[in-house]
Amino acid sequence: MEALVERLSGLDPQVDGVIRVVMFYDTLMRRRVDLPALARASAGLAECVAGIRLHSTGRVIRVAPDGANASGPPAPASTTAPVVLDEEEIGTVWLERPGPPGPLDEAVLDRLAIAAAAVFERYGPERTTMADPALVELVISPGADEAARARALRLLGFAADLPVRVAAVRSPLPLDRIGTLVCPGRPVKAAPVADVGVILATTLDAARFPAGVRAGVGAAERPDHAWREARTALRFTGTREPVVRYEDLGALALLARIPSGAARDNADVAAIARLAGNPDELNTLDAYCATGSLRQAADRLHLHHSSVARRLDQLAKTLGIDLTEPAGLTRARLALTMWRLLDD
Repeated sequence: MEALVERLSGLDPQVDGVIRVVMFYDTLMRRRVDLPALARASAGLAECVAGIRLHSTGRVIRVAPDGANASGPPAPASTTAPVVLDEEEIGTVWLERPGPPGPLDEAVLDRLAIAAAAVFERYGPERTTMADPALVELVISPGADEAARARALRLLGFAADLPVRVAAVRSPLPLDRIGTLVCPGRPVKAAPVADVGVILATTLDAARFPAGVRAGVGAAERPDHAWREARTALRFTGTREPVVRYEDLGALALLARIPSGAARDNADVAAIARLAGNPDELNTLDAYCATGSLRQAADRLHLHHSSVARRLDQLAKTLGIDLTEPAGLTRARLALTMWRLLDD
């Protein structure tokens, strides 16, 4: 190799520099360096700040030429390059050189990007959205040791300083597809646990859940508390409201704590249960409870308001509740909600 460098440098002095850059990174890879060491070596070689960012974890490494972590806000990158692994862009590398790029900056970044991809493949977390269910269960388990929980989060690719949102999902769609939809371009993991799908994400857009998916989204900072909240919110979902955030439930969340036996024994809940065999009556009651208006319920059901009025009259007799009174409407709403919670 040295002989080849000498022969080529006689033809083009810049070729000598490029080949030496290649040899430099080949040596680093043989030494099996990690990402911080790779950034330090690159900053020393380029004599300016070098940076590495991983999209999956949001982790950013910036190192000054003296080998110390770069302080202060990042300067505009003079040169950047994508880090690509298995045809997927997993990160970015850059140099922060004052003034124009140096003659070998492109070669340095090209080799740095290749080396960063190799390091990530060797040491980094799984790149797929689907995760080991055992690790996910450890993260959301209420009885887990906090050190073990933190280690599981690291193994899943979540940085220690990033928040983790939790969603409980029931869906015919693959969990990995749902995860990438609700958390695009950021760390997200999914796994089935018992009868429910779990999604862990650094950010989670509840509006991006696709049609056909029922999901409850937790609000707490601790993953185990957020999981409990997400499971509770999932119980409140239905056809009309397939995605529920726990923070939006407010006092309604208290209904989930009522023992199922006590709920079934309640006369209003039992009356709702008897309507289960008649979808038209149940849908009419649901629409009226949701809107509190006969005409709005008729619009939602695509029926004439007189037809809805007749159904509500019959429902009032069946339930023994005056649906025209605020107290009666509140009773019907609570009974309908409690009946649905019994199914979960």
